[in-house]
Amino acid sequence: MIKKQSRTSVRVKKHQRMRHRITGTAAKPRMCVFKSGKHIYVQVIDDTKGHTLASASTLEADIKSKLKNTSNIEAATLVGEVIAQRAKEKGVNEIVFDRGGFIYHGKIKALADAAREAGLEF
Repeated sequence: MIKKQSRTSVRVKKHQRMRHRITGTAAKPRMCVFKSGKHIYVQVIDDTKGHTLASASTLEADIKSKLKNTSNIEAATLVGEVIAQRAKEKGVNEIVFDRGGFIYHGKIKALADAAREAGLEF
């Protein structure tokens, strides 16, 4: 009998394949996205040094207070705006987008579009 893989294991395998091609440098760091059932997390990472330059999530009090729900498209849009602002404060204008194995649709697309509109280039 063939057993179907879980969605999580399929996503993790996709992300591992993507990470062979996507790396962040000091000039063009990687913006990594993770979403759970309740929250959305984003980091801007310099992979050469292994440092996180900026991060944002719906767990933070200032972001959470502006939202009615932390797991919808509105939350993803706000997190995208915040991460772009924090990255620009650190002097980062260009990034490489790492969608974390998630489909580029819905919340992930809303986050990316909001970051682009706030001034990040990718």
